Amino acid sequence: MSLPRTPSFRLEGRLALVVGASSGIGLGAAMALAEAGASVTLAARPSSRLEKAVSAIVETGLTAKALPLDMSDISGVAETVAIHGPFDIAVNSAGIARHGPALETTPEDFDVAFSLNVKGSYFLAQAVAKGLIAARKPGSIITISSQMAHVGGIDRAVYSATKHAVEGFTKSMAIEWGPHGIRVNTICPTFIKTALTEQTFSNPERTRWITEKIKLGRIGRVEDIMAAVTYLASDAAAMVTGTALMVDGGWTAD
Repeated sequence: MSLPRTPSFRLEGRLALVVGASSGIGLGAAMALAEAGASVTLAARPSSRLEKAVSAIVETGLTAKALPLDMSDISGVAETVAIHGPFDIAVNSAGIARHGPALETTPEDFDVAFSLNVKGSYFLAQAVAKGLIAARKPGSIITISSQMAHVGGIDRAVYSATKHAVEGFTKSMAIEWGPHGIRVNTICPTFIKTALTEQTFSNPERTRWITEKIKLGRIGRVEDIMAAVTYLASDAAAMVTGTALMVDGGWTAD
């Protein structure tokens, strides 16, 4: 009897780009891909944190390098991706939150959030796909979205709107680029404990609300996202595109 075998989760020989990789989920994604065998380029605005992140990964014996990148510079991103690619895998963890009551949202809040979370993400995906198509290579493009792309939340009208938009263009890109073997997906985490979420968790009432909504009864960790990144990047997810992988502890199960 010929038995089926599980497709490989290994990523040797693949070039990966992780944007927003100097800390938090982005750093976790970079480490996950490196552990799976990929050569990982960590991209973020120039900072000592970026260099320290790369050094820490390299010190473990894995392959990583730094790439300064300003997501607000759309043409610069396209040029940089073209020079350093084509990337077999791209993970975009760059994002910004302008939380606050919807009645207090300013046009600046709105524009800043949409500029990075939607416009920046859109054109990064476009740049990566252009490189893959020109090289006639398949690939995997992953955007770190949010559970708030599927529900609403207190003080999160703008943030939720940006993530809903990301889910929309992800589906359309998956349809257009599928014939080229390019898969486009999102990962939708619940609240993850990182330096960027410290302010949220410093509020006991908000922390209690979050914990009650997460059916598994605990706050998410960066490690909870890492296997999801490896899965979507690998051949194990060869038939997965245009979808959102929920890593939300059951928040959206209601």
